[in-house]
Amino acid sequence: MAIENTARMNLSAGLASVSVATVLLILKLWALSATNALSVAVSLADTALDLMVSVGAIAAIIYAAKPADEDHAFGHTSVEDLASLAQAIFILMSAAVIAAAAVARLVSDAPASLQSEGRGIVVMVVSIVLTAGLVLWQGRVARATGSRVVAADRLHYLGDLVPNVGAIVSLWASASLGLGQVDSVVALGAAGMLAFAAWRIGRGAWDALMDRRADPAIIAGIGAIARDWPGVYGFHDLKTRTAGSRLFVNIHIELDGDQTLRDAHAIGAGLRRAILAAYPQADVIVHKDVAHQ
Repeated sequence: MAIENTARMNLSAGLASVSVATVLLILKLWALSATNALSVAVSLADTALDLMVSVGAIAAIIYAAKPADEDHAFGHTSVEDLASLAQAIFILMSAAVIAAAAVARLVSDAPASLQSEGRGIVVMVVSIVLTAGLVLWQGRVARATGSRVVAADRLHYLGDLVPNVGAIVSLWASASLGLGQVDSVVALGAAGMLAFAAWRIGRGAWDALMDRRADPAIIAGIGAIARDWPGVYGFHDLKTRTAGSRLFVNIHIELDGDQTLRDAHAIGAGLRRAILAAYPQADVIVHKDVAHQ
């Protein structure tokens, strides 16, 4: 996929997430005022964070799409990892606040009563439908472009689905069974899920910022291409790293030292094109060494 098409798809996912988050924020504010449900507050806080980080994600996507320049010879895609790490921190903070509020309600002698549960349930159902549509589109974009920002955005929107379902359950339990404490239990479980999602997002972003190697399956795939390429006697020093949605590859190939420079160049260029065909988001440098025969 061309870099321009990748940027456009990533930007479309970012704009979609901001639009959905804005609509849901308005709906959930109204639902919270109507129900006084902590589980709705959980969903509202998560949506507010979604909107904030989605705006940041759009900025990161736009900046990451800038071409390489004199100061950033390898491009600007590392900003995607910085944005993902910031997302993880914000989500973790949100989870801590929600968990504290849930525990406070559980130990309170006078638990808060819920009201207008039916209105809250309607809002949560609408939220689930809109979020599910957004997650499907983000998943398609993330698979096509490999964007870490879009993948992170999708992960915490996907995490919104369970708290929304939990809010419906707690509102129903309050209205039908008089079990208002279910609301706090659901909120506590949702906070745990948010913390786990933050850890996953943060770990991936940290690994990329620390130049961790690419997935072993990708390394094995590149090795298989080089091993079977005509004219290549062997290869060594295969090094990889990721930055946002980009994959950087350095590989040394061993060639016949008696062949012409033109032939050696053709072998290296052909191998580079083959790796790019298999991994379109890669930036590949092929070094040519004389084979020891």
